[in-house]
Amino acid sequence: MTSTSNPRRPIEVELKYRVVEPTAGDRYLVADEIAGFVPSSAVRSSQVEDRYIDTADGALARAGFAARLRQTAKGTTVAVKSAVRRLNGGNVHRREELEGPADRTAHPRDWPASDARSLILEQCGDAPLVEVVTIRQLRRKRLLRADGTTVELSLDEVDAVARSRVVGRFVELEVELVTGRETGLMAIDRTLAADPGLVAADSSKLERALRAVIATEPRRSKRNGRVLPPVDVDDADGDDRDTDRDDRRRDDGLDVGRIVAAALGEAAMEPEATASADATTREPEAAAVESPAKDAAPSAAATEATPRPKPRARTDAAVETHDRPRLTVGKTPGVLADDHLAEAGRKVLRFHLARMIAKEKGTRDGGDAEDLHSMRVATRRQRAAWRIFGEAFRKGRTKAHRGRLREVATRLGAVRDLDVLLEAADAYRGDLTVAEQRALEPLFATWRVHREDARQLLIRELDSDGYARWLDDYAEFVRHEGLAAGQTGPTEPHRVRDTAGSRILASYEHVRAYEPVLRWADVETLHELRIAAKWLRYSLEFVREALGKDADQLIARVTALQDHLGLMHDADVAAHLARDFLVDRAGDLSDAESSAIGRYLVNREREVNRLRRGVGVPWRGVSGVWFRRGLGRALAGL
Repeated sequence: MTSTSNPRRPIEVELKYRVVEPTAGDRYLVADEIAGFVPSSAVRSSQVEDRYIDTADGALARAGFAARLRQTAKGTTVAVKSAVRRLNGGNVHRREELEGPADRTAHPRDWPASDARSLILEQCGDAPLVEVVTIRQLRRKRLLRADGTTVELSLDEVDAVARSRVVGRFVELEVELVTGRETGLMAIDRTLAADPGLVAADSSKLERALRAVIATEPRRSKRNGRVLPPVDVDDADGDDRDTDRDDRRRDDGLDVGRIVAAALGEAAMEPEATASADATTREPEAAAVESPAKDAAPSAAATEATPRPKPRARTDAAVETHDRPRLTVGKTPGVLADDHLAEAGRKVLRFHLARMIAKEKGTRDGGDAEDLHSMRVATRRQRAAWRIFGEAFRKGRTKAHRGRLREVATRLGAVRDLDVLLEAADAYRGDLTVAEQRALEPLFATWRVHREDARQLLIRELDSDGYARWLDDYAEFVRHEGLAAGQTGPTEPHRVRDTAGSRILASYEHVRAYEPVLRWADVETLHELRIAAKWLRYSLEFVREALGKDADQLIARVTALQDHLGLMHDADVAAHLARDFLVDRAGDLSDAESSAIGRYLVNREREVNRLRRGVGVPWRGVSGVWFRRGLGRALAGL
């Protein structure tokens, strides 16, 4: 809510409670009435990830501010919040909050102008910023109204993440004033304060997360120098009989410099490197989750704060994508009918390698899943180009390029496949009740664990010296005409116009071969059809310019078939994983969890059947007379 006394500093007014009894928060989220307030909206769920930044010596924290970067579908924003003030010793929290647009890959001086940016520059100047801690939240919220006052009640399941490891988990209930009078909050406060399942929060989520970061460090007694166990995240203010008074951790007076060191382990980085912080601070042994086998969802023990070694320093060259090779390409590969096959393939490889390199930074950042998706697509296009044009090159000279590309594509695919699963899962549970959403969490939490494991392996690959050397060599290969090209005689077919027609028709024949069995085809057979359609699409796309104006409509129809079958495959994979999870975890799940996951399994199986029944429409778009005539005209123009 905006303060009238200072329009440049909007004031956030809210209640904050720690949830100590698991059912307490849900009671209020679905309650029909709270202190005279009644719901005016349905419960909405969302996933939120906030990355808190500061200078290495904690300039913002010393000035009484906290800055966070939040990535959403609309872009990146920065919010700067002041220290919390509590009214009359009560539980109503007030703090100033400024927001503005931001760019996670640039220094604040290069962000669009805003009050938030000005405040950060005022306090930090040109000092490099570091990522102190990441807070991830599953937020469920709804609006409540009474007598002209509107509040937003939210139940937040919070993970505190440092160096890519969950170091603390907690649940908070917040009630924020949206419009109207603050007296309405006080009425709600009296109701919540009487609930033994809630405890008034005396610190912010950030402060609690920072306590969790500190708890990951092994402590050393100032009296005798011996190493002590880490402080419990939720009991940091308690009595510690093994230490001097100076060794106790408290919410007030946190050593931000030490917290930064604990969070990053090394010297401060420029914001350009912040996007790669996950990659630069990971150690193979540092993951807080098990390898992606058929395992259980992470238990509380798996995410407790435990001592861990300080990561080794990494050079900027290992993570900064501006050191990657620079390739200049147009809007399309630009393959022409008279191009030599090797040079046509080189054009396609250069075009998609440039796209792959351009998306590496966003993939490291992890803020937008589309960056990783685009990088994966670029690797798949390159692998397809090697299959189509590979015979025009000497295999001994290009084997290393193809082999490393396959490894990179595999790492990207492992993360992207789980992204697709989780995106579909979020869409499924968006309209479910709170209880149903919670019952599904063991399955989806396991997928998130596997996704984080896959991402760690991907970043390790991108950080490796071998990848950097391969990228340099590969870029040289795609730059230089004639390099590693095979020998062809003057009368051998060696131009695009000589061979593209037969290649495209052969790919089309593989697709048409499914026509007799399509009506009875099972899911596995239709997945094979999807792969055949993919190769037909690539065969057309790579020589699009040479085929002329008919190519775009042909490619669109093949893409529609491929996408339809892809959705069916994704639903089938989700169903199989859910079934395996139910079998493997049968003894660990409650009845409610088993039932909810079972309903999700049935939903995915129904989606598979629906898409299977509907495959005829996109199929006819590729198998019909119009497509065959259009294909014939396109090939005749070669």
